[in-house]
Amino acid sequence: MATDKVYTAIGMMSGTSLDGIDVALVRTDGMDFCELEAFECFEYSVETREIVQKAFGSTEPNAVTHAAEQEITKTHIQAIKAFGQDADIIGFHGQTILHDPARKISWQIGDPGQIAIETGIDVIGDMRQADIQAGGQGAPLLPLCHRAFSQHIEKPIAILNLGGVGNITFLGKERRDILAFDTGPANALMDDFIKSKTDKSYDLDGTLASAGRIDKTLLQKWLTNSYFETKPPKSLDRDEWNVSEIQNMNLEDAIATLAMFTVLSVQKAFNFLPLSPRTLYVAGGGRKNRFIMQKMNELFSFPVQLVEDIGWNGDALEAQGFGYLAVRSLKGLALTLPTTTGISEPMSGGVLYKSRITNAKTA
Repeated sequence: MATDKVYTAIGMMSGTSLDGIDVALVRTDGMDFCELEAFECFEYSVETREIVQKAFGSTEPNAVTHAAEQEITKTHIQAIKAFGQDADIIGFHGQTILHDPARKISWQIGDPGQIAIETGIDVIGDMRQADIQAGGQGAPLLPLCHRAFSQHIEKPIAILNLGGVGNITFLGKERRDILAFDTGPANALMDDFIKSKTDKSYDLDGTLASAGRIDKTLLQKWLTNSYFETKPPKSLDRDEWNVSEIQNMNLEDAIATLAMFTVLSVQKAFNFLPLSPRTLYVAGGGRKNRFIMQKMNELFSFPVQLVEDIGWNGDALEAQGFGYLAVRSLKGLALTLPTTTGISEPMSGGVLYKSRITNAKTA
């Protein structure tokens, strides 16, 4: 297969915040060229969120996970058809309901085979499994995407993604200078609390956090978690944290404290980087939280900017990345590295699901 061939790919991402399905159309050679052609987000209904959230933390298949998988498959098929774009390949991440690399488990629900048949487009799925089974963390998966997309940016830089969980990619001046790991909580804890107390899904613009008072005692307790002293590579499940103490707090104070927990988690992550970045660029829904962005700029010794400042689409980035990774998988190129997931050598991954009814499946 020609390594310089350019493919058209659809990338799909549904994060643990359960906002919806991001769908991106890209043209890429799976190496250093990747252009975003189109992007759209398809919001989940309240019913879909409830069905899927019930499956979070499941350790084995059951009626709840089956219902959630059917819902994820159905909504992804609907999203692709509504997106209305043709492609050579679909990069399907699926919906993570459990991430436990210590037990070699990273479970993403959704049926890529059915998606391939229903859409008529071949699908690359199961992108974390080869890495997990080889003893890697299986996460984060986007560092090589960040490296490809930032060819024109003077380094060193760091890319912070604030989704349900936070993760960071450090990129040094040399191509081999790359390090990535999960930083800690991001939006999931805040979103879950807001949904449990109001009819809202998240803290729009960080308004609630800005109106609250931070409980410093709780923060210090949470920051003693051994994860923050563990050297990377390391990764997290969205439900890793016990923050039950916030249940008796008022809404604004609880959200202010959780938001600051995210900020201080990121600050601790910089202890593991080889040097300080020139700039920290922030992607994911958390970049729209003005409280979090303001606190990071106050605390950190380097500028904190949006990925839009380097010409990226912060909403599309993860979906764009999974389109890029699908093409890398097709070409047998590495998806993960020792410095991104802890595997012993660069590793490809993903499973190809053919769109023909026979649905031949090859590693």
